[in-house]
Amino acid sequence: MSNTPIQNEVKTVENKTFKVPHTYVIIFFVVLFAWLLTILLPVGKFEKTEVKYMVNGKEKTKTVVQAGSFQYEKNEQGEVVKNPAKLWGTEDFGGYGMLNYVFEGMVRGDKWGAAVGIIAFILVIGGAFGIILRTGAVDSGILRMIKITNGKEVMILPILFVLFSLGGAVFGMGEETIPFALIIIPLVIAMGYDAIVGVLITYVASQIGFATSWMNPFSLAVAQGVSGIPVFSGAQFRILMWVVFTAAGLFYTLKYARKVKKNPETSIAPDATEYFKKNMKTDVEDVEFNLGHKLVLLVILLGIIWVVWGVIKKGYYIPEIASQFFAMGLIAGIIGVIFKLNNMTVNDIADSFQRGAADLVGAALVVGMAQGILIILGGTDPGTPTVLNTILNGLSNVVGKLGGAFAAWFMYLFQSVFNFFVVSGSGQAAITMPIMAPLSDLVGVSRQVAVLAFQLGDGLTNIIVPTSACLMGVLGVARVDWGRWAKWQIKMQLFFFALGTVFVLVAHFIGFN
Repeated sequence: MSNTPIQNEVKTVENKTFKVPHTYVIIFFVVLFAWLLTILLPVGKFEKTEVKYMVNGKEKTKTVVQAGSFQYEKNEQGEVVKNPAKLWGTEDFGGYGMLNYVFEGMVRGDKWGAAVGIIAFILVIGGAFGIILRTGAVDSGILRMIKITNGKEVMILPILFVLFSLGGAVFGMGEETIPFALIIIPLVIAMGYDAIVGVLITYVASQIGFATSWMNPFSLAVAQGVSGIPVFSGAQFRILMWVVFTAAGLFYTLKYARKVKKNPETSIAPDATEYFKKNMKTDVEDVEFNLGHKLVLLVILLGIIWVVWGVIKKGYYIPEIASQFFAMGLIAGIIGVIFKLNNMTVNDIADSFQRGAADLVGAALVVGMAQGILIILGGTDPGTPTVLNTILNGLSNVVGKLGGAFAAWFMYLFQSVFNFFVVSGSGQAAITMPIMAPLSDLVGVSRQVAVLAFQLGDGLTNIIVPTSACLMGVLGVARVDWGRWAKWQIKMQLFFFALGTVFVLVAHFIGFN
């Protein structure tokens, strides 16, 4: 049968529709590209040294790159060599191979970060919240709050956004947003928004604060310390920058939130939103909110206070925070059994933990796969001959040939690109700032501006780079595919990059020092 005009029109629309590839597919092709780079580029390394600097009256020591120490790896004949990654091979059998990126990426690092620590963190947090959600207290509490606020719940968005931005600015909040997202995403969905709004007011807000911080001990302090300038200096300029960026990010968030609430079909993650709606109560008028529910919510509140106190006062990190949330989940489960919330039994505690962890296995796999990219490139150790070090040296040479404002801007661009490979703020500072700081002296850029370019480039791109274990964890919690997120977020990223450019250039022209 021949096609009718209507059939032809439908086919035309289908052909024009672009479906974003699955996150696993995108990462695979990035890994493939990294593998090709190891075939095309020679490897090199830097010498390392230790520097000492003061933070709040305490001496800190950091192993950093030695400026001007880069050298290509050479063979016995003095020829520059390449070290192409194999197609297949493990550490014990001839070196890492491209087809090993999933497993090797998942076991990279230790319990304090990289992949294996974040993966364990995600699974434990998922299990703990599986128990908490099984009690029904979160759903009941959310609906109760919406009923009490009676249409004024929109004020919750700016309050939470500013608080998370402060968290990023004051103590470098990042991984901590993963468990918070588990609470806040259902909240904003119940308010009529979508999962993206939950990601924006938690993780994105925290990284805006991280990028514009005036007192971040994990990023700014290290960058200024290894650059030889007073730690936490230039605070007034940075506080102003934090206010502007936070306001801009909040404006962007509220604009999207209003759009989605007015027309839910405009959401970029409708399937994620539907997932949460199917798994939560929706009847505001008929909500049960008894003593057991209140006690579970009290446990969550006290647990969050415990986490914040531990992070700020005791330096708690991934292992401690995971254990804190496990304790919260266990206590919530016991309360659920005692008060028979949703007819919970002891076995339901174990079953809910298993289900909660299983729900986040996909997010854990993505974290490991993304880390596999760095494995193929040879890792992030500047003292080991790798393609990544060659890329770093090449980009720094470009900066050295520039001058003035353009050099300052290119430093910002350089740090933004390099953050794809080294997402850790302190790690990137230790690798790049010993090179950028002396280079800034040569090209007429103050070291304070060089640090500013670092923190903006490092922090803002955390919102989009797939190598960020924290981003992938939050997106996994939100059930949002990275490809879909990146396609939407790129406009926001360009907006922030332009705003960052303004601040870098202004800082340069006013002699920020």
